[in-house]
Amino acid sequence: METKASTLTLRHPLKIFFAVVRALFLRELNTRFSQGRLGLFWTFFQPFFQIALFVLLHALILQGEELSTYDYTVFMASGFIAFNLFRGILSSSIGAFDANKGIFVYKQVKPIDTVITRVLLETFMTGVIIIIFLLIGFFLRYDNMHPENFVMVTLSFFWLIVFSTGIGLLVAVGSTFFPSIGKTVSILSFILLFTSGVFYSLENVPPEAQTLLLYNPVLHFMEMIHGFYIPELTTRYVDYNYMLLWTVIPLFLALWLYVRLEKRIISA
Repeated sequence: METKASTLTLRHPLKIFFAVVRALFLRELNTRFSQGRLGLFWTFFQPFFQIALFVLLHALILQGEELSTYDYTVFMASGFIAFNLFRGILSSSIGAFDANKGIFVYKQVKPIDTVITRVLLETFMTGVIIIIFLLIGFFLRYDNMHPENFVMVTLSFFWLIVFSTGIGLLVAVGSTFFPSIGKTVSILSFILLFTSGVFYSLENVPPEAQTLLLYNPVLHFMEMIHGFYIPELTTRYVDYNYMLLWTVIPLFLALWLYVRLEKRIISA
């Protein structure tokens, strides 16, 4: 009986964690869906407008000349979906603590639960968008929608989520005490849109610019996703060790700061 009771005691915190995250997830999902039809429509169809705009600009600039050997529409779709996932996790993490401060009076709810919940919500929304893209592609009989290596593309997105979670938690902790961090991150995410290879491949960039752009870890994720999704592209510019450093160090730093500052976060 004692062994059974101790086992239940050990599992109890984990059950509480899943129950809290589930409740928070449903709460966040309800909030997102209650923004009105226009807000919900824009949430799901924003990537379509982004892709259509850049594909149109691409066509106007080239004026019938094709400089790339790959499908530019698929390239844009995979790039924007991945980058919007990263940016969504980052931006939603900024206000995660402040938006849920009222429920921290319950001991079962920890501030970190709110960040994890928002990561799951952004992942869920991205999954819905991917399904919509694939359904449209299948409906239009667009064969290029099939990824070259489905397993590696899935792994790339999973790695991107872990990377984004570490950065997001770090930003969430920092912006609690220094609100200017949130504004800085918003500006930085806009700059990253143009320096992360979302709508261009690194192989089309001059060598001098490549050297500078490769310092951006997000670019490596974009190159990894594009390289494994599109047959004509490769992952030769991807530095997996560099990506690993940018994944592990911010995540451990964020967890270390969170553990030390959790009480101050709750009382802030």
